[in-house]
Amino acid sequence: MKFKTYLSKEIKYKGTLSCIGWVSNEEVYSTTDDHQLYKWSASTRDAVQVAKLPDDFLPSDLHWLLRTAGGVKGNETLLIGSTDGRFIILNKSARVERSVSAHSGGITSCRWSPDGAGLLTAGEDGVIKIWSRSGMLRSTVLQNEGPIRCARWAPNSQAIVYCQGGAISVKALAANSKVVKWKAHEGVIYCLSYGSNELIASAGEDCRYKIWDAQGTNIFTSTQEDFAITSVEYNPDGDLLAVGGFNMLKLCHPTGWNYSNTRFIDESVGSIFSLTWSTDGTQVAAGSGVGHLVLGHIIEREAICKNLKATVKSRKTMILEDILTRTSDTLDFSERIIKWELGYGYLVVATIGQIQIFAEKYVNTPIIIDGKQDVRIIILGKKYFLVVDAASIWIYSYTGRLHLNPRFAGSQAQVPLLTKSCISLGLDYLAVRDSSDHAIIHVFDLLPGATRQDEPHVIKSKTAITELSVSRAGGSNEDQYLCYIDANRDLYIVAISSGPDFIVNKIGTQVISGMWCSNSNIFVGLHDACYSVWYCPGEASVDPTLIALTTVTYDTSEFGKNVTIESFEGSYITFRSSGAAFTIAIKPYFEALHRFVNDGMWKKSLQICRAFNHPVLWATLAAIASRQNEIEISEEAYSAAIQIDKVNYLQHIKALPKASPEQMAENSLMNGRTTEAEVILMNNRRIKEAVEFCIRMHRWEKALEIAQKSSDNELFEFVQNERRKYCAALSKEEWIPGFQTLNGGISSLAIQTDNF
Repeated sequence: MKFKTYLSKEIKYKGTLSCIGWVSNEEVYSTTDDHQLYKWSASTRDAVQVAKLPDDFLPSDLHWLLRTAGGVKGNETLLIGSTDGRFIILNKSARVERSVSAHSGGITSCRWSPDGAGLLTAGEDGVIKIWSRSGMLRSTVLQNEGPIRCARWAPNSQAIVYCQGGAISVKALAANSKVVKWKAHEGVIYCLSYGSNELIASAGEDCRYKIWDAQGTNIFTSTQEDFAITSVEYNPDGDLLAVGGFNMLKLCHPTGWNYSNTRFIDESVGSIFSLTWSTDGTQVAAGSGVGHLVLGHIIEREAICKNLKATVKSRKTMILEDILTRTSDTLDFSERIIKWELGYGYLVVATIGQIQIFAEKYVNTPIIIDGKQDVRIIILGKKYFLVVDAASIWIYSYTGRLHLNPRFAGSQAQVPLLTKSCISLGLDYLAVRDSSDHAIIHVFDLLPGATRQDEPHVIKSKTAITELSVSRAGGSNEDQYLCYIDANRDLYIVAISSGPDFIVNKIGTQVISGMWCSNSNIFVGLHDACYSVWYCPGEASVDPTLIALTTVTYDTSEFGKNVTIESFEGSYITFRSSGAAFTIAIKPYFEALHRFVNDGMWKKSLQICRAFNHPVLWATLAAIASRQNEIEISEEAYSAAIQIDKVNYLQHIKALPKASPEQMAENSLMNGRTTEAEVILMNNRRIKEAVEFCIRMHRWEKALEIAQKSSDNELFEFVQNERRKYCAALSKEEWIPGFQTLNGGISSLAIQTDNF
């Protein structure tokens, strides 16, 4: 992957071109000290003068408001700051709508907030201010000694990152919040970028660029260049980083390592300033030190899925190869390629105004969906694929039929803030993290006939969620699961089919990112210096012992630093570090076991476990068989895994009358479904058994409630006596209010029952 770069046909500015901004995916605006505002065509590189700024106004920064808070395009508002402390707001016809004197010194940064609700200005006077969209002062965030070189919004518009000298600071806008500050560079920091991936890129006169998290932890430090780094910028999706220096433009991974390094040797362009990405994240524009406008677009981006490999060769050309048969097809498009994904035997390509679906066996006859513009995200699933544009979320079948247009409260305003880490498409479910409250997940059912479009289930986490993933496989005998990672790097799992009363279980700690296998419910999670494979995270999540038995951790120190998960197809996991791909094979019989269980082939499941006789394999079969009430198989599997306590409990379950409510309740209890066990007993009028079950589980208040409803004095006495024994064993006084009223004896119980 690299940039294909072009220089402007003519130099319109005699000095440094320092102010540039994309107004659309095809047009760029620029201005500098000569007061001329030009509009450039990204395809022809021709310039047209739009307006002339006032003679006493010397521009220092420029930024377009491309979307409003409602997710509707609002690219008619241009913000320009000046060296005398003023900023002006212009509409698209270049008429000045507002001129404000904001700072006592020059403005170094002026930026619209990501949600479009306001703007910030930072200046040489050491002050950062926040203004409304109409230019009214809202607050003065900071007043410091020393000039502020650069300031940027956080992706959620709730914090500001800025630099002074060689230090970087992050200031949250919440009341009484403290500033997080750290020493970042040896010299002066020239530029900052705060990506949607929550990473901060910085560069300066020490000739290095560095990557940080929001707490100041260094993720990456580049080698020292010959000249100072003058610009860094994350693309809107946060999955690419552009770095500019003297006669140099780099395309980098978000964690810092290089994809490509472009050197301008034939013609000197000077240092690269004011580096900006187009809204589709495929093009860059930058101003040079000698007045050139530098334009670039990404080519040679490739993806591999099983036997297929897709590569972008130019703006409108792709090559689809079959690695096994060594055949290839050249795909030509009438419009520029914006987004594309490869998987499950399909290639889905979004151009400026269309979506084209190519099947592996019918490459020459694509299915075309017209009218889709500004496509930002494409995610492929086994049955459907997902498209996110500027206005909404769309789910299509591979025949081109619209299957679902999911919506939730506030979704229209939140769609522009969605990233791939906060939306996941599974086999039969869609999960979306709420952008206004990061602790909420909306779950949509994609099954035909479900009341799913406007009535999603809601999963609430205790802390903010950073990444989520829905299982991509499953069947009639397997549940489907959602894994999510919170801000504390804890990994949680929930069975989606158990909604709306979701039971969330914690199965891992210090997890950076994770991914489900494409064709089985196996999950891989990446830690700082290792990775873990959960071979049946959903079925084993109810029992910490089972999670430990069915999870294997491997070291990744040989891969290097900043490792990411590229793909998980079948039994192969692909990691990437510093540009190198590492494909690791997990034991193939785990994937085969899931396939046999999904098809109901229990005998073959036993055969494969007996053949390889691996303790983790036996524990995986035990967890799955127990979940699906296969008592005989789970007993043998637990025995082979040397889980004697569980074998004894299964023998107790087998001793109960077959298919009786008691047996079903005990089996539900073994699988962690406590409420389900209680409901089974109550629905079958096993009142005494239900009370005994609640006491055994120390659900004393529920046992008292059932006894009160039964109007059985003997049952009252039984609950009261058991509670007294419990308190006596703990040497404590009664502390539950409901039982405190029972100390008067049976008469008081009878009175309560009559009142009830």
